[in-house]
Amino acid sequence: MHENLTVVDHPLVLHKLTLMRDKHTPSAVFRQLLREISLLLGYEVLRDLPVTTQVIETPLAEMEAPILKGKKLVLASILRAGNGLLDGMLDLVPSARVGHIGLYRDPETLAAVEYYLKLPDDIAERRVVAVDPMLATGNSVSAAIDRLKQNGANDIRFMCLLAAPEGIEALTAAHPDVRIFTAAIDSHLNDHGYIVPGLGDAGDRMYGTK
Repeated sequence: MHENLTVVDHPLVLHKLTLMRDKHTPSAVFRQLLREISLLLGYEVLRDLPVTTQVIETPLAEMEAPILKGKKLVLASILRAGNGLLDGMLDLVPSARVGHIGLYRDPETLAAVEYYLKLPDDIAERRVVAVDPMLATGNSVSAAIDRLKQNGANDIRFMCLLAAPEGIEALTAAHPDVRIFTAAIDSHLNDHGYIVPGLGDAGDRMYGTK
């Protein structure tokens, strides 16, 4: 396993992921599970956030208490399926700033094609967590991180629900400085670039499209 790869195999994560894999799970339930699982993944992704202290008064006494240090996070959603993880992360860190990177995968070449980009201006001064449920070929995620770096980001994490070995290899080769957090590593990619056994197309499962 790569040193910059973390698999979050908490029992609650595994349970919710199994429900999401089931093809009979309806879109509304799928979206809710994705939101819940992103909270659990988020705890691990943000485990080493820097903290400082400040003096506060509890109802009983004055104390020096820990509080987050530095500028707020940036959550970068890789559209469209990334928004499912984004919602849960915003529940966890509601003060985070949000960026969006619109990419689609060319069905013939599997290359990433960008169609939208909107990021906070001072992204270079903030930790960035890029989110996309699936790390399949790695092409879209690598392209998204390219754009984040071109706009100044230098402290980037990537959070996903499922990863394929091919995608892990591609992303770590392209961006060895980016830590990857996932709930599971699946077997392989099929001829269409889908993760097997996977859970299908995350965006289609979220929104009931085909």
